[in-house]
Amino acid sequence: MKKTLSFNKGFLPCAIISLVLIIAGVVGFFTKGINFGIDYKPGHIEEIRIATPVADLSYTGDAKVTVDISSTKLDVVISGASVTNETKTFDFVTYPTVQSLASAMNQIQGVKMNVTNGSFDASRLFMNSAVTNQLSETVTYLYPLGASTVSIDEVRGALAGVESISIKQLGDGVDVSYQIRVGVSEGGEQASVLNSINDKLYSKFGKANVAIVKTDFIGSSSSKSNTIKSVIMFALTLLLIWVYAAIRFHWDFALGSIVALLHDTCIMIAFICWSQLEFSATVLAAVLTIIGYSINATVVILDRVRYNLKYMPEAKNFNEILNKALSDTLLRSILTTVTTLFAVVSLYVFTTGAIKDFALAMIVGLISGMYSSIFISSGFISLCRKNWKPEFGVHHSAKTAAKDTE
Repeated sequence: MKKTLSFNKGFLPCAIISLVLIIAGVVGFFTKGINFGIDYKPGHIEEIRIATPVADLSYTGDAKVTVDISSTKLDVVISGASVTNETKTFDFVTYPTVQSLASAMNQIQGVKMNVTNGSFDASRLFMNSAVTNQLSETVTYLYPLGASTVSIDEVRGALAGVESISIKQLGDGVDVSYQIRVGVSEGGEQASVLNSINDKLYSKFGKANVAIVKTDFIGSSSSKSNTIKSVIMFALTLLLIWVYAAIRFHWDFALGSIVALLHDTCIMIAFICWSQLEFSATVLAAVLTIIGYSINATVVILDRVRYNLKYMPEAKNFNEILNKALSDTLLRSILTTVTTLFAVVSLYVFTTGAIKDFALAMIVGLISGMYSSIFISSGFISLCRKNWKPEFGVHHSAKTAAKDTE
């Protein structure tokens, strides 16, 4: 027969520990605050690559000439009143290297393509998104993917002194880019933020060597809207879970499950405050995912408690029923959490950027979720039913069921 552990002895100590952690989280909230990401505050986001150009393009003439590059081809669109409108396509199967591409491009009247690394793979070229793709006498650079030798520490050093900035590495090895996020104050000028960042990068690495992959900006109204929607979504999630648990079980069971979920949320917020983990939409997704995992573990335990209420007529108090239910489901709770942790820890170790933040939040939440399902939710229900007494009907139905199985 499986041994029944006295989990009820840990209810009060665990409640005290959780209370201390939550109070620490409140202190962290008011002293350090939440490090809101660009989704929740006005700010600018920019992704850059730093590499030496392998070629440059220029055009002298009266036509309008634009260049578009994909992973399979380069298109040159020629238009204007004094020329024949046409599109010339150079696929990278026919022109696999920068040198072969340049030889073909230089056949276009007025177009000049100078090459500094002719052997580079033409299919791995890209352009600076911050520069117009319309050619002129001013050169337009073509950059190589997978040719960076700059470290994230060098990028951070170049942008030292910029307030409210966050820099993350995307990718690894030579095929790397850097995501730069910087908050702006209410009414702040986006252009000044961009200029400040880019001027520092140009000064450190050279203007020709800095290519902007993409830029984005979130205004104050959008960030406030995201915050309000996130709060509403979280509140609705808790409400729906409470309704489900109340219908399936009992009001105190449902309230116990909500207490566990609020506990997990407070623990994660405390961790986010003290670690200054950036609170982004990805981290919010981790919080909501943990709510799902936690309620799943809690429902399994509550289902076993409901079962034991019918088939433990010998129980003298409600803690005996809780201890039996928790002992029966302990191995399942541990294995479910540990196996999920294997995957999440792998994500944390082998990824970067937003996925790494997601994994870190998940690790904390999974551990907290298992703990709260066993001790916090059960402890709250135990408190609500401290005066519980077995009913005759339960004894009678259980004995009848036992006789029927003999």
